[in-house]
Amino acid sequence: MPKNRSTLPFRPFASLATWRRRLGSWAVHRGWHWVQEAGAITAERPGRLRFARIGAGARIAFPQGTIFGEPWIEVGERCVIGAQVTLTAGMMPGLDLGRTPILTLGDEVVLGRGSHVVADVAVTIGRKTYCGPYVYITSTNHSYDDPHTPVGEQWPRMAPVVIGPGSWLGTGAVILPGARLGRNVVVAAGAVVRGEVPDHAVVAGVPARIVRTWDEERGWQPPLRTPAPVPIPEGMTPEQLLRLAESEADS
Repeated sequence: MPKNRSTLPFRPFASLATWRRRLGSWAVHRGWHWVQEAGAITAERPGRLRFARIGAGARIAFPQGTIFGEPWIEVGERCVIGAQVTLTAGMMPGLDLGRTPILTLGDEVVLGRGSHVVADVAVTIGRKTYCGPYVYITSTNHSYDDPHTPVGEQWPRMAPVVIGPGSWLGTGAVILPGARLGRNVVVAAGAVVRGEVPDHAVVAGVPARIVRTWDEERGWQPPLRTPAPVPIPEGMTPEQLLRLAESEADS
């Protein structure tokens, strides 16, 4: 049962302690914001990393995940790469991978927080491809041909990966070696993709299977279950948008 206020002990410095906590919290958040800004990687501020290319307007958020082989990594213009994203070219740091890039991100690619792109052989992600958090894209997979040798000690299988422009990869999607995704492909959250996926297809499941395709005459097959979203009118403020959403919810 809560105590009556009159019976609580008098704390003359409670207000001072509260202000100290507030000030400490403010200082921590301001300091962390400064660290995030200072630690971000851009074309103007690449830090210790020397990418084959990092385009204007691209940004790799701080803190970064594992990054190595950056002389063989190309990052296009206006790419947005979230915190804790791993980008690697080659099986380990310090290798000479030749004259051509191994990992290529087209312009305006988005990689969500915690994603991994592991390119031991060529991985190409087309422009304006968006990836949710914790997406895993790899050109290498473990092999287990020899039943007497630990799987981790067997030579892996490798195959190039191509993800077409304009695609969307949902949270936790996995793209395996040899996958070739067409243009504007949608990969459902948690799907595991290998092999060929045609343009304008939706894939889902483990292993991923095509669940919807686009036909020029009949449209989406099977048909979409919800109407297409209406674009936000130009010039609409967030407050107006909120009122509009509330009125549609009430109707």
